[in-house]
Amino acid sequence: MAAMALGAVCGMNGCKAQNNNMKSVEANEFEQAILEPGVFLLDVRTPQEYAEGHIAGAINADVRADGFMDNIAGILPKDMKAAVYCRTGNRSKTAAGQLVRAGYQVIELNTGITGWTEAGKAVTQDEADAFLTTSGRSVRMYCIKHGSVRMNIDGKWLYVDPVGRGAQPVTDYSVLPKADVILITHEHGDHLDADAINQLSKDGTLIIANPNSQKQLGKGETMVPGDTRTLDGGLAIKAVPAYNSTQGRENFHPKGRDNGYLISIDGFTVYVAGDTEDIPELSELSDLNIDVAFLPCNQPYTMTPEQLKSAAMTIGPKVLFPYHYGNTDMNQVTGQLEDSGIDVRIRRYQ
Repeated sequence: MAAMALGAVCGMNGCKAQNNNMKSVEANEFEQAILEPGVFLLDVRTPQEYAEGHIAGAINADVRADGFMDNIAGILPKDMKAAVYCRTGNRSKTAAGQLVRAGYQVIELNTGITGWTEAGKAVTQDEADAFLTTSGRSVRMYCIKHGSVRMNIDGKWLYVDPVGRGAQPVTDYSVLPKADVILITHEHGDHLDADAINQLSKDGTLIIANPNSQKQLGKGETMVPGDTRTLDGGLAIKAVPAYNSTQGRENFHPKGRDNGYLISIDGFTVYVAGDTEDIPELSELSDLNIDVAFLPCNQPYTMTPEQLKSAAMTIGPKVLFPYHYGNTDMNQVTGQLEDSGIDVRIRRYQ
């Protein structure tokens, strides 16, 4: 009885360690823990609370929602440690208990995000999404802005069109994880930024670009539509066409110059379209069972909402992120695809 009472007190007061699979810590230790490889940061508050501000990189899964553990099973690999927090530390302990019983290792922020902010630590409104491949490898998507996308694919950091000052708000890439792979679709200033690329680069960073971008950078490898490259661990990259096809728009993105990219691992495929319209070549992607697609919607430079709907229905992704959308009303996109069976997720890709 005394041991049980002591355990309950530990749970209520956030003691440092409850058992081998569960550790409850304060903000400073939690901050260090989430920087370690193999740690999955989980915000178990409501979506509304998450949207108001969360720890950078956190994936949202509401512990009080129906099917919480089913949701977890679809996003959290068994071999990753879960770093869990809520508002004040109550819901996170509930979530931690469920995760430990399911076999996960857990570290919990015992003061919640309230204690985190009181300790002077930053929060963000930049959204993140998580997926699992068929064999349980982790794929996470982190919204930056506009046409800039950040992904962690089975532990590798991949960036598409990282831009600092060329698109608002200004992004400081020196504070983000160094890139294993950087993909550049084309040479426009809101897609190609040599300073951002330099900030993200480390020894061994692979830079892949269309020919004009590679020429401007003076480094990296060139890919043109049809080219493929497979990296260690089975990560495959293929360049595909991206261009304007509407009469009078061809000068924005002429055919044969720019790239979109297919990124695949373990049967999980991501399509990042670059600046394109709903070109005929999209029909070639319809049999690929694309899991995630990033499609632009920023007329007259890329697609209209109607074109985006046509492209999405042609490709048939499971999840669609409209991006590079500027001032386009995203309600038009979500409304047109409401009954499509496609999971349309609007993130901060203005």
